[in-house]
Amino acid sequence: MLLKWHHRHNKRSMPWKGEKDPYKIWLSEIILQQTRVEQGLAYYNNFLKTFPTITELACAPDQKVFKLWEGLGYYSRCRNLIATARIITEKYKGSFPRNYEEILALKGIGPYTAAAIASFAFNLPYAVVDGNVFRVLARVFGMDEPIDSTTGKKTFHQLASRLLDAQQPALYNQAIMDFGATVCKPAAPLCTDCFLKKNCVAYIGNRVSELPVKEKKIKITTRNFYFFIIKHKNKIAVKERVAKDIWQHLYEFPLIELLQNQSSEEAVTAARQQGWFSDKSTVKIGNTIYRQKLTHQAIAAVFLEVEVSRAPAALREYDWADRKELGTYSFPKIIHNYLSAEVKGK
Repeated sequence: MLLKWHHRHNKRSMPWKGEKDPYKIWLSEIILQQTRVEQGLAYYNNFLKTFPTITELACAPDQKVFKLWEGLGYYSRCRNLIATARIITEKYKGSFPRNYEEILALKGIGPYTAAAIASFAFNLPYAVVDGNVFRVLARVFGMDEPIDSTTGKKTFHQLASRLLDAQQPALYNQAIMDFGATVCKPAAPLCTDCFLKKNCVAYIGNRVSELPVKEKKIKITTRNFYFFIIKHKNKIAVKERVAKDIWQHLYEFPLIELLQNQSSEEAVTAARQQGWFSDKSTVKIGNTIYRQKLTHQAIAAVFLEVEVSRAPAALREYDWADRKELGTYSFPKIIHNYLSAEVKGK
């Protein structure tokens, strides 16, 4: 029934649908993690245009790849993308392994992405279980197991594997994913027109809005950043973030992080104590608070401008970049938004 629906009624169209090249499948899956299709499409096309092959991606400088990724967020995906491209180039001579376990062992590739590559590229019998599939299975079979629990994930994967059409795994996987995206939607599902409604436990029991179940609630930590735009002879101090924190390997301006109940004036005092500028320097505090939401964190950032007569010794580890060169650096989205607003304001 599902494959019949797929052939007759599935109109969902995406550039990578039906793709057999494992490189393109992998790239699309990594980009679409935590990213809407509408946003990810432009990145997917830009990556393929810049790096037509996985070998070209592997040989590219890290910062060139980060710059192309700029604005997508979740930069660990980008770091894993680079690492896996180099592993495949060096270990597998530029060709994706055709074995599911070897694919799964690559950095940044979990069961879902490994199954997608194995089934779509090589037609291997592995069930792809994404959010759409979790939702379809939970509703049709009335499953109360939390989809984000260890037991729940195992149960859903086992069921998906049993239902998989082993003779046509790529076709079946695409069909159930598209069915979840277009019919069994999170909100306003098309239940009355669904060919499964007579057998759907959630529909029969009026529980569609209750399923699937999630166990964990994400705890959000708020962080308050004060970025200092320190200018010297039309150059601005920037530095790569190397600590194992958010935005690792992206660039930033000198940063003071304060508690929520602290103010911009306290950030200025802390920066002066760091030796970034003297008491005589005038600091222009921005009126706009820039915000960025991450999975477990909410960032609020204020940008403060200050001109110095000489490069402070305390900033000797920083690069001094011409303002026109800032566009070549890979910045977090929150800084990119600030720079874009600055350009528009001039």
